[in-house]
Amino acid sequence: LRQALGERIRPVLMVNKLDRAILELQLDQEEAYQNFAKAIESVNVVIATYKDEKLPDVQVDPAKGTVGFGSGLQCWGFTLARFARMYSKMFGVEESKLMERLWGDNWFDPESKKWKKEAVSASGKPLKRAFCQFILEPIYQMFSAVINDDKEKYEKMLEKLQVKLTSDDRLLQGKKLVKAIMAKWIPAAESLLEMIVTHLPSPAKAQQYRCETLYTGPQDDKYAAAIRACDPTGPLVMYVSKMVPSADKSRFVAFGRVFSGKIRTGMKARIMGPNYEFGKKDDLYIKNIQRTVLMMGGKTEPIDDVPCGNTVGLVGVDQYIVKTGTITDEDCDDCHILKDMKYSVSPVVRVAVEPKNPADLPKLVEGLKRLAKSDPLVQCTIEESGEHIVAGAGELHLEICLKDLQDDFTGVELKISEPVVSLRETVSAESSIDCLAKSPNKHNRIYCRAVPLADGLPEDIENGKVTPRDDPKNRAKYLAEKYEWDATDARRIWAFGPETTGPNMLVDVTKGVQYLNEIKDSVVAGFNWATKEGAISDENMRGIRFNVMDVVLHADAIHRGGGQIIPTARRVFYAAEMTAEPRFLEPVYLVEIQCPEHAMGGIYSVLNQRRGHVIGEEQRPGTPLYNIKAYLPVMESFGFTAVLRAATAGQA
Repeated sequence: LRQALGERIRPVLMVNKLDRAILELQLDQEEAYQNFAKAIESVNVVIATYKDEKLPDVQVDPAKGTVGFGSGLQCWGFTLARFARMYSKMFGVEESKLMERLWGDNWFDPESKKWKKEAVSASGKPLKRAFCQFILEPIYQMFSAVINDDKEKYEKMLEKLQVKLTSDDRLLQGKKLVKAIMAKWIPAAESLLEMIVTHLPSPAKAQQYRCETLYTGPQDDKYAAAIRACDPTGPLVMYVSKMVPSADKSRFVAFGRVFSGKIRTGMKARIMGPNYEFGKKDDLYIKNIQRTVLMMGGKTEPIDDVPCGNTVGLVGVDQYIVKTGTITDEDCDDCHILKDMKYSVSPVVRVAVEPKNPADLPKLVEGLKRLAKSDPLVQCTIEESGEHIVAGAGELHLEICLKDLQDDFTGVELKISEPVVSLRETVSAESSIDCLAKSPNKHNRIYCRAVPLADGLPEDIENGKVTPRDDPKNRAKYLAEKYEWDATDARRIWAFGPETTGPNMLVDVTKGVQYLNEIKDSVVAGFNWATKEGAISDENMRGIRFNVMDVVLHADAIHRGGGQIIPTARRVFYAAEMTAEPRFLEPVYLVEIQCPEHAMGGIYSVLNQRRGHVIGEEQRPGTPLYNIKAYLPVMESFGFTAVLRAATAGQA
């Protein structure tokens, strides 16, 4: 949800698992209403916290039709609009007015035939809340009639509701019969589709306010204007968000959305990957699109062309796009790329994989390439030792990825190592001395210091608030105002690393050095190398600012080439890190545990054994359950759920 709001996407809410509330928890109707209201309120709190000023009001409210209720497992669901339509004929009241009455503190008094704001009738009898009386009551009655096998009652209800069961359905019993009846009476698909169509903005409307968060180029060029207007006659701009494996798993269909222009079968297109930089040739291909297809649930439908505002699948570009990319017309060389999606989790758990039979190694290599394509989060790399490493966001994510790798992408038996957690190296103070490194020919010297980045700045870099592509003046102003950087230093940032976008910075604080710009690329290459493989354990660095204090260079250009400068720069950055009180950063999960009060002791003891740190506990109103929030180091999380269940007799 946080990510969606950051991307300026308007949400609607589906409250799921109502079948469990009725059958397992057996909540009475008022309790169920209170639980739904709490859930909706907590979603609205998150929306209010992360709301973007440019977004219109996006709070969800059942009375406005932006909240649905249902059961995904049993395929039924409803919005208040569905019941309001049914009752509006009975009461002779407008649908919109009735929807407001069906949620919140509204009661209907059948004696005086009037709506009331208090739960007592004219004659002093207690009343049922409108939501419970008109919506939950018929659903609860249907459930109890079917589960108790009261055939006469539910047959009568089905007749009134005009629900016709097939002869096969009539043979069913219990939960299976409930599923068949509910899916015919209030099908989830209809309610969801109605909610999406009525309350979510069309691409033409949404792109007006989403353009500036999507397009990385200037907001006044023709591409930004075409995206904003969702113009089918404008230049083509399309974003590929994921690669979907074809039915036989041999090829991939590039799935994405057309933001402006039209994409056609057989056209020549310019394919720009996420590492493409404007004006350079890296990560750029000009190729033909073999086929455009519509992705229709489980099947694909070939189509000649697709105008903007629609999602589309492209066949024949899978060898040029790894995970995501931007596609434009072949002559649009002044187009910038669309922003890559940022995920709130990162791949921190790694395993080494190898085939049981060494002859299957080529299949494994091919399978890893396909896995990397199909999952936007997973990372597949090869270590110097020749091991193939798969990194995922957690134990479960990794398990799913490895199952896909073994069953779908390779079809061979694999040996999988124990999971290992990626750490990050950082520093906790400024370097105690200026560090010096000499080049191998002893003619060049680089002096450097390491300083920790301010709290919050590494997160800003990872979230894309501070990037190498920003305008240097705007970036300098942001760093000076928010993190109290010196304005001159902030304008002289040479690079971010590792991978040119990571949460470490290289800053030039030298004064009057000759030939400095000639060695800049070599120093940046050394910096990227050093930040990718730190001095302590070859892990990535995080949150370090390296200040280049001074440089002494040989007057002759031949003695200060890349071969002399790159290893020197790398060594001086290592020295700066080691003299600045280096530390390890380990990844931590935020875990949320629900349990009854008497099971809390077991949870605390398990968390203490695993270096967990409880940050809050609160009782869920109206239930005997407690919500415990805690930080748990990823290293200690393997097998955590099994141990937790054992310690709490399965109650957490």
